[in-house]
Amino acid sequence: MKSNQILLFIHIAVAVLLLCTLGNAWVPPNLLGNLNLLSLGFPYLILAHLLLTLIWAFKKQRIAIAFALGTLVFYNPIRRWINFSPKTENVKTIRDIKVLTFNVKYGDYGWDKVKNYIKEQDPDIILVQEKDTNRALRQDLVKYPSVILKTKHKILRQAEIIEDNSRGNSFYADVDINGKIIRIVNVYLEPFRLHKTMFTKLESLGIGNVSTLLSRMIPTFQAHEDQIKKIRKVIDFSPYPVILAGDFNSVPNSYEYYSLGKDLQDAFLTAGKGSASSFHDYKVPLRIDYIFSSKSIIPLSYKVDQSVKLSDHYPVIAEFLLN
Repeated sequence: MKSNQILLFIHIAVAVLLLCTLGNAWVPPNLLGNLNLLSLGFPYLILAHLLLTLIWAFKKQRIAIAFALGTLVFYNPIRRWINFSPKTENVKTIRDIKVLTFNVKYGDYGWDKVKNYIKEQDPDIILVQEKDTNRALRQDLVKYPSVILKTKHKILRQAEIIEDNSRGNSFYADVDINGKIIRIVNVYLEPFRLHKTMFTKLESLGIGNVSTLLSRMIPTFQAHEDQIKKIRKVIDFSPYPVILAGDFNSVPNSYEYYSLGKDLQDAFLTAGKGSASSFHDYKVPLRIDYIFSSKSIIPLSYKVDQSVKLSDHYPVIAEFLLN
């Protein structure tokens, strides 16, 4: 009986932490930064929850049914990491636009390879983050310190969104696509500047390293909140449908995900399948690159191209039907 009580205590603690991740939809990092950290642990918390539920079932305890039903609360949060039920229908076989977003890590893996890959994909809209303005792609239609946009279509207007000295950088461009105007927003939220050894080495679990890790992450979450306010203003007051894409430097179920995705649809949930992990430099799987759209823009396909390693990020590609 005592072992069951300990197991129940652990399981309830895991369930409470999982429920707390849902609070990121309402609680900003400047109010409670630690809450946003839980979003990073969501995959491990949900795995622990499922494992504990199986243990209860193996023990033939009725509480297993309650915990199994409780898993339904996290149906969509789970699908934001691994989608097993895309809702896309064969509305149209010919897409209107193909969008590619790619954090290219300043071309450290070779600019020619990056440019050749992008050319092979033949996208209508290219959104790039961590682009080096001093070394390559100098003739882009939109020039800002870290992000660019290239398109086959006419750009009617463009403006930088984050104009301060932060390391994050975002802009928008209103693009005329065959007579339909779409506002494209390229997002690159404040990076963490963390070294992967902090995640991959066993000694990184020491108190000193954990303290250093947290001391860097929470201020970055707080910087994200300020940047998101500026980005949301561009989205909320847009007279046109919006495609929002880029490197959020945040995982699903985070404050950043909920806030930037408000009133938009995650193209992965609609048209993607399998894992959406887009950052592979750490052994920990992370999804931090996204493509969102207004509900009048229908996602037809969504792919994280994990077959190429031309950066520490994988390119993300989606096709849309303009309604």
